[in-house]
Amino acid sequence: MNQAAPSDPAPTDALSRLAIMLESDMVGVNREIVARMHSPVALIPELAGHIVAAGGKRLRPLLTLATARMCGYTGEHHIGLAACVEFIHTATLLHDDVVDESDLRRGQASANALWGNQASVLVGDFLFSRSFQLMVDAGSLEVLRILANASATIAEGEVLQLTTANDPATTEAAYFDVIRGKTAALFAAASRVGPVIAGRPDADADNLEAYGMNLGLAFQIVDDVLDYNADQGALGKTVGDDFREGKATLPVLLAYARGDDEERTFWHRVIEDLDQKDGDFEQALSLMQARDAISDSAKAATRCAEDAKQALLSVDGESVLAETLADVADFCVSRAY
Repeated sequence: MNQAAPSDPAPTDALSRLAIMLESDMVGVNREIVARMHSPVALIPELAGHIVAAGGKRLRPLLTLATARMCGYTGEHHIGLAACVEFIHTATLLHDDVVDESDLRRGQASANALWGNQASVLVGDFLFSRSFQLMVDAGSLEVLRILANASATIAEGEVLQLTTANDPATTEAAYFDVIRGKTAALFAAASRVGPVIAGRPDADADNLEAYGMNLGLAFQIVDDVLDYNADQGALGKTVGDDFREGKATLPVLLAYARGDDEERTFWHRVIEDLDQKDGDFEQALSLMQARDAISDSAKAATRCAEDAKQALLSVDGESVLAETLADVADFCVSRAY
């Protein structure tokens, strides 16, 4: 495992430090991704390569690499499984952008904006298929079960989100069901396969899965908060996109639940009816601030991060990696403040 040399400039955040610690493994993961994107159908590597190259810090595959190494794994299957996790994630991004009719992904034109919805959906299907090939290559039915179940749960979460879309009266419980499925399930699976291939006891796998699940919840809540209080250049998408699409995210739900009748009428108009006018986004921000909806959403993310760190304490593993994973949880929520 490559550690940063003492003379190296200090990484600016925990996620960057984790990437440096696992640099040699990530080289293998990226090589596997490029190889598995290959297809004689030229559009497939072209479109898939566009979104894979668009950036992102590869958090989900890093979780697989980190938990495997933390648990003492010395083989090579974690490389293919980390690539598998990234393919599942990329496939969901392609599908999500079609469903959301998004034009931007990480600050660049989305694949569906460039190649159309049909190509994006079909290439997403191709990447899902590649991910299952990688699962099988690991030679573990338990790994196959974990990642196959996660894939099904992600799809369920996306469908559940459709049933709560544009409904500001959605309950917090329903919101958490959605993000647990569509986002946190893959974080959890990525974190569980590491101890499984390392042959660690179920208790360690359970605790690292809990770490991933809570990290994923915190990550998604923060993402939803950033739509209302982020710097647009840093966010990589247009601030207010969730608002304009009428997404019932946690800041909206808290503001609605705590609002008076006049405020709730406003939320029904802009979120449910999508009848939005100039100045509505600014009014939404004002109502959220008055009802502490943004700050309390950030606090909810902080609680999830604390639960993630608590789960790590129960796992006996490589201490520097464990400490860095705990710092990653703190880093994820720090983006909201």
